[in-house]
Amino acid sequence: MPSPHPKLSHRPRRVRFQQTSNHPKAEKAGKAELQPTECNSVLRFIAPILLLGFAITNANSKQPVDNPKEELLTLGNGTAKIGIDRAKGASITHLSWASYPKNAVNGYDPGRLIQQSYYAGRRLDRQSEGQHKAWSPWSWNPIQGGGVGSWARVTEFKRLDENTLYGETVPKLWDMPDEEAEALMHQWIRFEPAMPNTIAVTCELIARRQADDRWGPANRSPQEIPATYFTRNFDTFKMYEGAGKWSELSQKPGPPWGNTKATRNAIACFEKSGQGVAIFSPAAATWNYGPHAGGKTDDPLGGPCVHIAPVARVLLGPRSTVKYRYWLVTGTESEIGRQLEKLWEKYKGERIQLSE
Repeated sequence: MPSPHPKLSHRPRRVRFQQTSNHPKAEKAGKAELQPTECNSVLRFIAPILLLGFAITNANSKQPVDNPKEELLTLGNGTAKIGIDRAKGASITHLSWASYPKNAVNGYDPGRLIQQSYYAGRRLDRQSEGQHKAWSPWSWNPIQGGGVGSWARVTEFKRLDENTLYGETVPKLWDMPDEEAEALMHQWIRFEPAMPNTIAVTCELIARRQADDRWGPANRSPQEIPATYFTRNFDTFKMYEGAGKWSELSQKPGPPWGNTKATRNAIACFEKSGQGVAIFSPAAATWNYGPHAGGKTDDPLGGPCVHIAPVARVLLGPRSTVKYRYWLVTGTESEIGRQLEKLWEKYKGERIQLSE
């Protein structure tokens, strides 16, 4: 989503979910009046799915939403460390590893982070109710991190055991300054057994809308599974091809983002020393990726960032429950590649679970 994921200021916001050609998120994200750094959680799709990510706000603009005091809960094993923040919707706000001890996650505003983001229903103009003009008209878009002007509320936040973090969140609607979605999000995080540099994340959305609400019945919409934003120095993008082989992807700063299919459903971003992080999302159909703004800053709260989002279409209705799983793998190309081979063999057939 665009910077209005409070991404509006310096951070790239999620690219807005563009459902018709007359709602170019790319164009709005670049409007001087908005100055959105909206490289946030919203993806951009190139084609019908063109703008599924967060729109990006001007990287030189003021930060849209104040960053709250950190309330971090972490899980580490000496090789990798991951953390979720109660103050930011229990989204993943920290990822580091032995060979890269800095935080690699961009948390400029509610639209960045590593988080859940969903789209459903009709695009509505609700400016008379306070909807942000940069995200109008907009579909039903619950965001784990929060809305364009506020962070989401967490109702459960705990360590289930020595190897599992859990959070329950009441998400915000991205297009509104402070409106909670009629939904709940759950998230479980643990290390993959016998793979110390690999983290498994299970996500669940429970929609609680009224069947006859203004957004209407179920429609097959593109979903980010998940939306991820990393610091700007991780600007070399590579797709894993299998058997230890990688192919480099080239993309100018966006949004719009680059869009591709991934042979093994894994794309990684690397910094200059060769350290990187890969996302393996076996249910993905296509992938959005690319840098936002210039420079190579490693500041987790900086406006410039990089974005990767696996995308799948889901028939998401007013009372749907959606559940899926993805993995984060850290290290060098060879270290990541070895683990991706194992993940592919075990989970390549895994798909999104959808129920009503």
